[in-house]
Amino acid sequence: MKPDAVGRMRTAYLSPVWGDRPAVPFDARRLEAAARRRLPARAFTYLAGGAGMERTMRSNREGFDRLRIRPRVLRDISARSLETELLGRTYPTPLLLAPIGVLELARREADLAVGRAAAELGLPFIFSNQASVPMEQTAAAMGNAPHWFQLYYSKSDELVRSLVERAERAGCEAIVVTVDTTMLGYRAGDLDLAYLPFLEGKGIAQYTSDPVFTRLLAEGTGETGIESDGRSAIPQRTPRLIPALRLLFTLARAYPGPWPKNLLSPLPRRAVQTFIDSYSRPSLTWEDVEALRGYTRLPILLKGILSVADAEEAVRRGVDGIVVSNHGGRQIDGEVAAIDALPAVARAVGQRLPVLFDSGIRGGADIFKALALGAKAVCVGRPYAYGLALAGERGVREVVENLLAELELTMALAGCSSTSEIGSESLVEG
Repeated sequence: MKPDAVGRMRTAYLSPVWGDRPAVPFDARRLEAAARRRLPARAFTYLAGGAGMERTMRSNREGFDRLRIRPRVLRDISARSLETELLGRTYPTPLLLAPIGVLELARREADLAVGRAAAELGLPFIFSNQASVPMEQTAAAMGNAPHWFQLYYSKSDELVRSLVERAERAGCEAIVVTVDTTMLGYRAGDLDLAYLPFLEGKGIAQYTSDPVFTRLLAEGTGETGIESDGRSAIPQRTPRLIPALRLLFTLARAYPGPWPKNLLSPLPRRAVQTFIDSYSRPSLTWEDVEALRGYTRLPILLKGILSVADAEEAVRRGVDGIVVSNHGGRQIDGEVAAIDALPAVARAVGQRLPVLFDSGIRGGADIFKALALGAKAVCVGRPYAYGLALAGERGVREVVENLLAELELTMALAGCSSTSEIGSESLVEG
């Protein structure tokens, strides 16, 4: 689907005449506020929150705010193109939908709704390792539309290999390894609410649908092939009756199969325990990234790169691309803003591999700024999750259409007729 900014605005202005009002606000601030009102506090906090006092989240936005666009005028912008070449394929725009875990917190259709919206727009959707729907189902819903897979490196090599092989069979075109989440960040908002959705069996559909993971559960031996100090990741204490029963019913409904049967089975509880035990790999090193090459023929990108040294190492290790990202401010409080890290990384390695950007994008002007600083493409996350919460598939589609309309207009009014013309000369810092 070719973006059409003028058509998008015309549709919005005439919507009262046609009786078809937009499903989501155009203003990013109002979009987030509407999602906050719609969602339960625990769900919104998990999706929208950051680490600690959320200083990194604020820095991400402040970094964009410091950048000013300097337009050139009297240029022919009557024909415009957002087409972008990435990893040997041409996409209609430089926008990808970032991986977001536990999308069922926003809407029951979760990843399926996002995948269908992405497919309609022709944009790549990066399936989350912590998805609410197995990758095979989302891939089937997207048909031939492009999709990638995000990998959190588990403690179990066998499980990692199984996930990657499934991604290949599901038609994923790249593996995006998130390297900044070898441990879960200190997310004060979730801690205050005592809420981690994985403990309710949410966001682990890639695991409960995986043959290696389910084999470990079926064996019921407790032997997962995972290094451990012998202690359970979930403290064993006597629970209070009512909360324990509520959790039991939640787990039964979250686990695949009829919930009455699950209510009497140990598998839902064991699945959560096994997931928690195996989820992340604090010992992850460059050697593990190299080993991943033996598991797949797909391009491998590393998401979570902020330093030139790590970007240079990625090139030396034969990585196919990197994503400059601080995980949307969810991992370290007071971390460098991703947009501030982008220029140096792009200058250092941008001619040798594609540099993508993630973290803090809220509007089309932000996308323009990231492209001007050297990003080949950008990943957008929270805004489409808010659209999902407000209006499902339609909400996701409208949020993305709004982002692309603003990008096209910003690009044109800055004097650029294509994304290839966007460069650092279009920006000043002030």
